[in-house]
Amino acid sequence: MPFTPLMMAGIEGALNTFLYRESALKAPRQRLQGKVLRVTLEELSTPLVLVFSEQQLDVLSKWEGEADCTVITRLSVLPKLQDRQQLTALIRSGELEVQGDLQVVQNFVALMDMAEFDPAGLLAPWVGDIAAEGIGRVMRRGGQLLQKGFTRNQRYLAEAITEEWRVAPGALEIAWFAEEISAVERRLEELTKRLDKLEGK
Repeated sequence: MPFTPLMMAGIEGALNTFLYRESALKAPRQRLQGKVLRVTLEELSTPLVLVFSEQQLDVLSKWEGEADCTVITRLSVLPKLQDRQQLTALIRSGELEVQGDLQVVQNFVALMDMAEFDPAGLLAPWVGDIAAEGIGRVMRRGGQLLQKGFTRNQRYLAEAITEEWRVAPGALEIAWFAEEISAVERRLEELTKRLDKLEGK
C-alpha cells in the first residue's frame, strides 16, 4: 500500500507539531539539521523520507539524493521506538535494520522520546479544550491497551494499524469536520442571543 499525499501531509503536520513547537527541543533538533532519514516499512510499498531543517521537518515519499540513514522495520516495531533505551536491543534482535549513519536514528529516537505527545493540544483548536481533553484521555487509555495487546500479538497489531491507516480520515475530511463544528458553534451563539432577547422581553 502506498502513502497518499494526504497521509504524508498528515504525518508531516503531526511530527512538526510535536517536534518543532517546543523551544526546549531546539538542541536535539539541531543534531538532526540537514540530515535525511529514510524509513522503510515491510507492510507498505512507499518509504517515508524525513528531511530535517532548522525550521521544520519535511516528510516525502521520494528523495533523489542519498539518505544519511535508512531504517528497515515493521509497523509493529514503531511503538517501541518511543523508548530510546530499546533501540540497541531492536537492532540486535533484527527487528530494526539500520543502514548508514546510526547516529541519525539515535538522535531521532532521542528527540521523539523527549517530545511530549499531547493529543489534547493538537485537537483543542478543532474541537475545543474540554472535548480535546476527553479525547486525549481516551487515546491514552487506548494506547495503554494497545501496548498490552502488542506484547501478546505483534502480528495482529501490525494488521490492525495497516487497516486503520486505510480508513483514517484525510486532511480534507478533518477540515470539513472542523468547518461543521464552527457552523454548529455559530448556530448555538445565534440561538443563545435569541433566547436572551426573549428572556429580556
